[in-house]
Amino acid sequence: MSRSIVVLSAGLSQPSSTRLLADQLAAAVTAAVGGRGESVDIEVIELRELATDLATTMTTGGLPTPAVAAARQRVSDADGIIAVTPVFASSYSGLFKMFVDVLDPDALNAMPVLIAATAGTARHSLMLDYSMRPLFTYLRAVVPPTGVFAATADFGSSGLNERVRRAAAEFATLVVAAPTAVSGFRPEAAPRRRTSGNSLAAVTPFSQLLAGHTGGADT
Repeated sequence: MSRSIVVLSAGLSQPSSTRLLADQLAAAVTAAVGGRGESVDIEVIELRELATDLATTMTTGGLPTPAVAAARQRVSDADGIIAVTPVFASSYSGLFKMFVDVLDPDALNAMPVLIAATAGTARHSLMLDYSMRPLFTYLRAVVPPTGVFAATADFGSSGLNERVRRAAAEFATLVVAAPTAVSGFRPEAAPRRRTSGNSLAAVTPFSQLLAGHTGGADT
């Protein structure tokens, strides 16, 4: 069985250390899932390429451009997300937050999300647990215990490689997890359906909205 993994890379430069870390995580996840007998289809979304579309979406009442709508659909259809952002002012970047803000509230229900970040110094490492983890927990995603932070000096180190492998193994376990309920005993509750937010809800006719309205000022 093939699993679909979407990588969100919020690096602003090209090339960027953020994309470098994202590629390392994607390779480690591919190996970890493959070790469990399944294949992986990796798709990278470079958020810098969506910057103008995200600004347009945010300033038009949330009406997504075609590019944003396509990205939202890919995210909600995925089996797991690898989210990597540079650190600005001890938190995720504004570009990263803009993309998360245009996702449907139900886009990540019970979805495994591997969190990672890059920065120039290790002083920002706690942002994984104080910024990124709460953000995805709020969206009802499932975040593995190990996040990956990489300062500039970490690249090429054995410590970073070990963290990448450990996080990938935890993430892969969630992605390929099988139902745990025993048949005939207590069935598992159906997970809340994921939605991209691209489909408009049915419009209620005005005749129904105004039913019973007499036109009086006190109504």
